[in-house]
Amino acid sequence: MPKFRLHSPFKPAGDQPRAIKILVERLRRNERNNILLGVTGSGKTFTMACVVERLNRPVLVISPNKVLAAQLYTEFKQFFPENAVEYFISYYDYYQPEAYIPQTDTYIEKDASINEHIDKLRLKATSSILSRKDVIAVASVSCIYNIGSPSDFSNFALRLKKGRVVDRRGLSEQLVSLRYERNDFEFKRGVFRVRGSIVDIFPADMDMAYRVRLGEKLEHITEIDPFTGDEVREIEEAWIYPASHFVQDGENTENALLSIERELKARVWEFEKQKKFLEAQRLRQRVRYDMEMIRQTGYCHGIENYSRHFSGRAPGSRPYCLLDYFPKDYILFIDESHISIPQLRAMYNGDAARKRILVDFGFRLPSALDNRPLKFSEFEKLRPATVFVSATPGKYEVSLCGKKKMAEQIIRPTGLVDPQVKILPLDNQIKSLMEEIESVRRRRERVLVLTLTKKTAEDLSEFFEEKGIKAKYMHSSMDTLKRLEILSDFRDGKFDVLVGINLLREGLDIPQVSLVAILNADNEGFLRSETTLVQISGRAARNSCGKVLIFADRMTGAIKSAVREMERRRKIQIEYNVKRGIKPESIKKKNLDFAHLYQKNRDETYSAVAEFSSLKITPKNKKYIEKELEKHMKSAADNLNFELAAKLRDRLFEIRQH
Repeated sequence: MPKFRLHSPFKPAGDQPRAIKILVERLRRNERNNILLGVTGSGKTFTMACVVERLNRPVLVISPNKVLAAQLYTEFKQFFPENAVEYFISYYDYYQPEAYIPQTDTYIEKDASINEHIDKLRLKATSSILSRKDVIAVASVSCIYNIGSPSDFSNFALRLKKGRVVDRRGLSEQLVSLRYERNDFEFKRGVFRVRGSIVDIFPADMDMAYRVRLGEKLEHITEIDPFTGDEVREIEEAWIYPASHFVQDGENTENALLSIERELKARVWEFEKQKKFLEAQRLRQRVRYDMEMIRQTGYCHGIENYSRHFSGRAPGSRPYCLLDYFPKDYILFIDESHISIPQLRAMYNGDAARKRILVDFGFRLPSALDNRPLKFSEFEKLRPATVFVSATPGKYEVSLCGKKKMAEQIIRPTGLVDPQVKILPLDNQIKSLMEEIESVRRRRERVLVLTLTKKTAEDLSEFFEEKGIKAKYMHSSMDTLKRLEILSDFRDGKFDVLVGINLLREGLDIPQVSLVAILNADNEGFLRSETTLVQISGRAARNSCGKVLIFADRMTGAIKSAVREMERRRKIQIEYNVKRGIKPESIKKKNLDFAHLYQKNRDETYSAVAEFSSLKITPKNKKYIEKELEKHMKSAADNLNFELAAKLRDRLFEIRQH
């Protein structure tokens, strides 16, 4: 079995060796519940990588959102370039779920835009998990949604081996059963084309295509460049995995249709018995249309709502999800568990509430309720030995593991200490804050200000501007690209103060931030909980001059607990620094590297878009430009340069419409 090989110029330091030892020992004993309590800047991802290398077992990392998942995916790819590091997130660029609003009799049809590149990464992740052991899959919480049976996905895989007896028609039929489409004009992922005795196949989960030459037997298998058609190398065998996680043979399809028909009759009878004739007619018409589409084409819009019938599952049984694709000995890391666990817990109820209305009003069969994410109780039964990773573990994780069994990672190898905390009264809080901001500005550093409402954030940033302090606000109502632009300007020093609400807590690690101010901190609730206070305070932990101002007239339980925890961490780090003669210095390199990469990506965006925008489109060069644009777009997405990929995609659409 291939082994994980960690590539890093660093060796474990500070608390890392102890945390690694504890986790490795516990996971070798298959202890199911473990916590890695790692403060901001302590190298939690590196610790996870060291644990993976020593245990040499498949790994799933669940992250609370796509952005943090992308960051982890990039880091693990750098740590393990020789192994399979995969990315599994929702493949929708845009998603409007099917819904019905009874109060206004409004039906909203499902509308979605699927990102084909992310779909490829999802398929690649599952095929890697099924075919090799040295796999790290980084996923968002959407990985607990239904994706079809792993046994079906694996059993339908097509093995092409040199010398095997295969005819062209038989091969084409097998590819069609794997949801591949024959297209002799446009060669893209999930497509095959036939030219005489040659069959070209572009696997849905790969960047490389295969050329198969057929005679009496399969004579040659060659890897080819899918864009140029150039042959790269000859190989002995190749595996073609399905182009969809939902694959069925003809017999299963007929059985599924019979099962759907039985459920339809029972449900229509139930509606008519209740004198709900409109609902009965609506359901009968919709389901019969879907059945005919499935019978004729093997597919219908919203086919996932019939997934229980295709998989043969019992009513109410849990669906298959990504966790089912892993072998029994894999390890699960839940990153930022204080956020991820509540999300995993809430996903089923939100999905069920929407679908229950569709079922009650005759838009869907009751079996649509079984196309769903896992219930949290099902997730709990399914998950393997797990490490909950967070700077502030939630009550649920602590109740499972106990505080004594935590692997604490308090000490930062850099020597940086948790910021000092100063509690000030609410009276004149803006005046006091402005005095602190002036001293920070003189050092050319940055300030984060946390408010309770969007309106306050907007008004406060405007007030700072009037007083000559460069400031901007940021909140969730803004467009994603606008927020990224604001963060980039903040890193580059184009303004000094960023005002926001709770979205500033995670993923905002800017070393120049030396002051965090929390206004109205004694308003108890989610925005001023112990976890929130510790998380936002950690944004100043990458600067040697870090300071936190908490404005409050009374010491709430959350403030007391947060201050006590931060003081405990400060004491541990200071003692470590004194013993080793470490003088803490603000992190500089990471920010400079990020700024350089951002500028490089921005320059690439403008130059690439400008290059293709300036070209005159003619019938002769149109196909070439389309291919080149698509190639650049996919390359940009592979490198997580989504801004460039989006702009190139827009330009590609313009040319195709032209």
